[in-house]
Amino acid sequence: MKLLVGLFLSVGLLFGMVDINKADVKELTTLKGVGKGKAVKIVEYRKANGCFKDTMELTKVKGIGKGIVKKNQGQIKITACK
Repeated sequence: MKLLVGLFLSVGLLFGMVDINKADVKELTTLKGVGKGKAVKIVEYRKANGCFKDTMELTKVKGIGKGIVKKNQGQIKITACK
């Protein structure tokens, strides 16, 4: 099972799609302009506020502006909230 999960994460990174509702800090840092500090803030925001509904909601995270969202538009994926 761990191997399968690792394979899916590797494929996701290979094709550059990052699911901001499931990604961990390491995966979030693959986005342009997102370092470890911003990635931690994204995860903390998600824990406090629930799933992101659209990419522009990322701008509510301190340090994430419209420019970062635009740069990563093709790499961000959003799964439905449960």
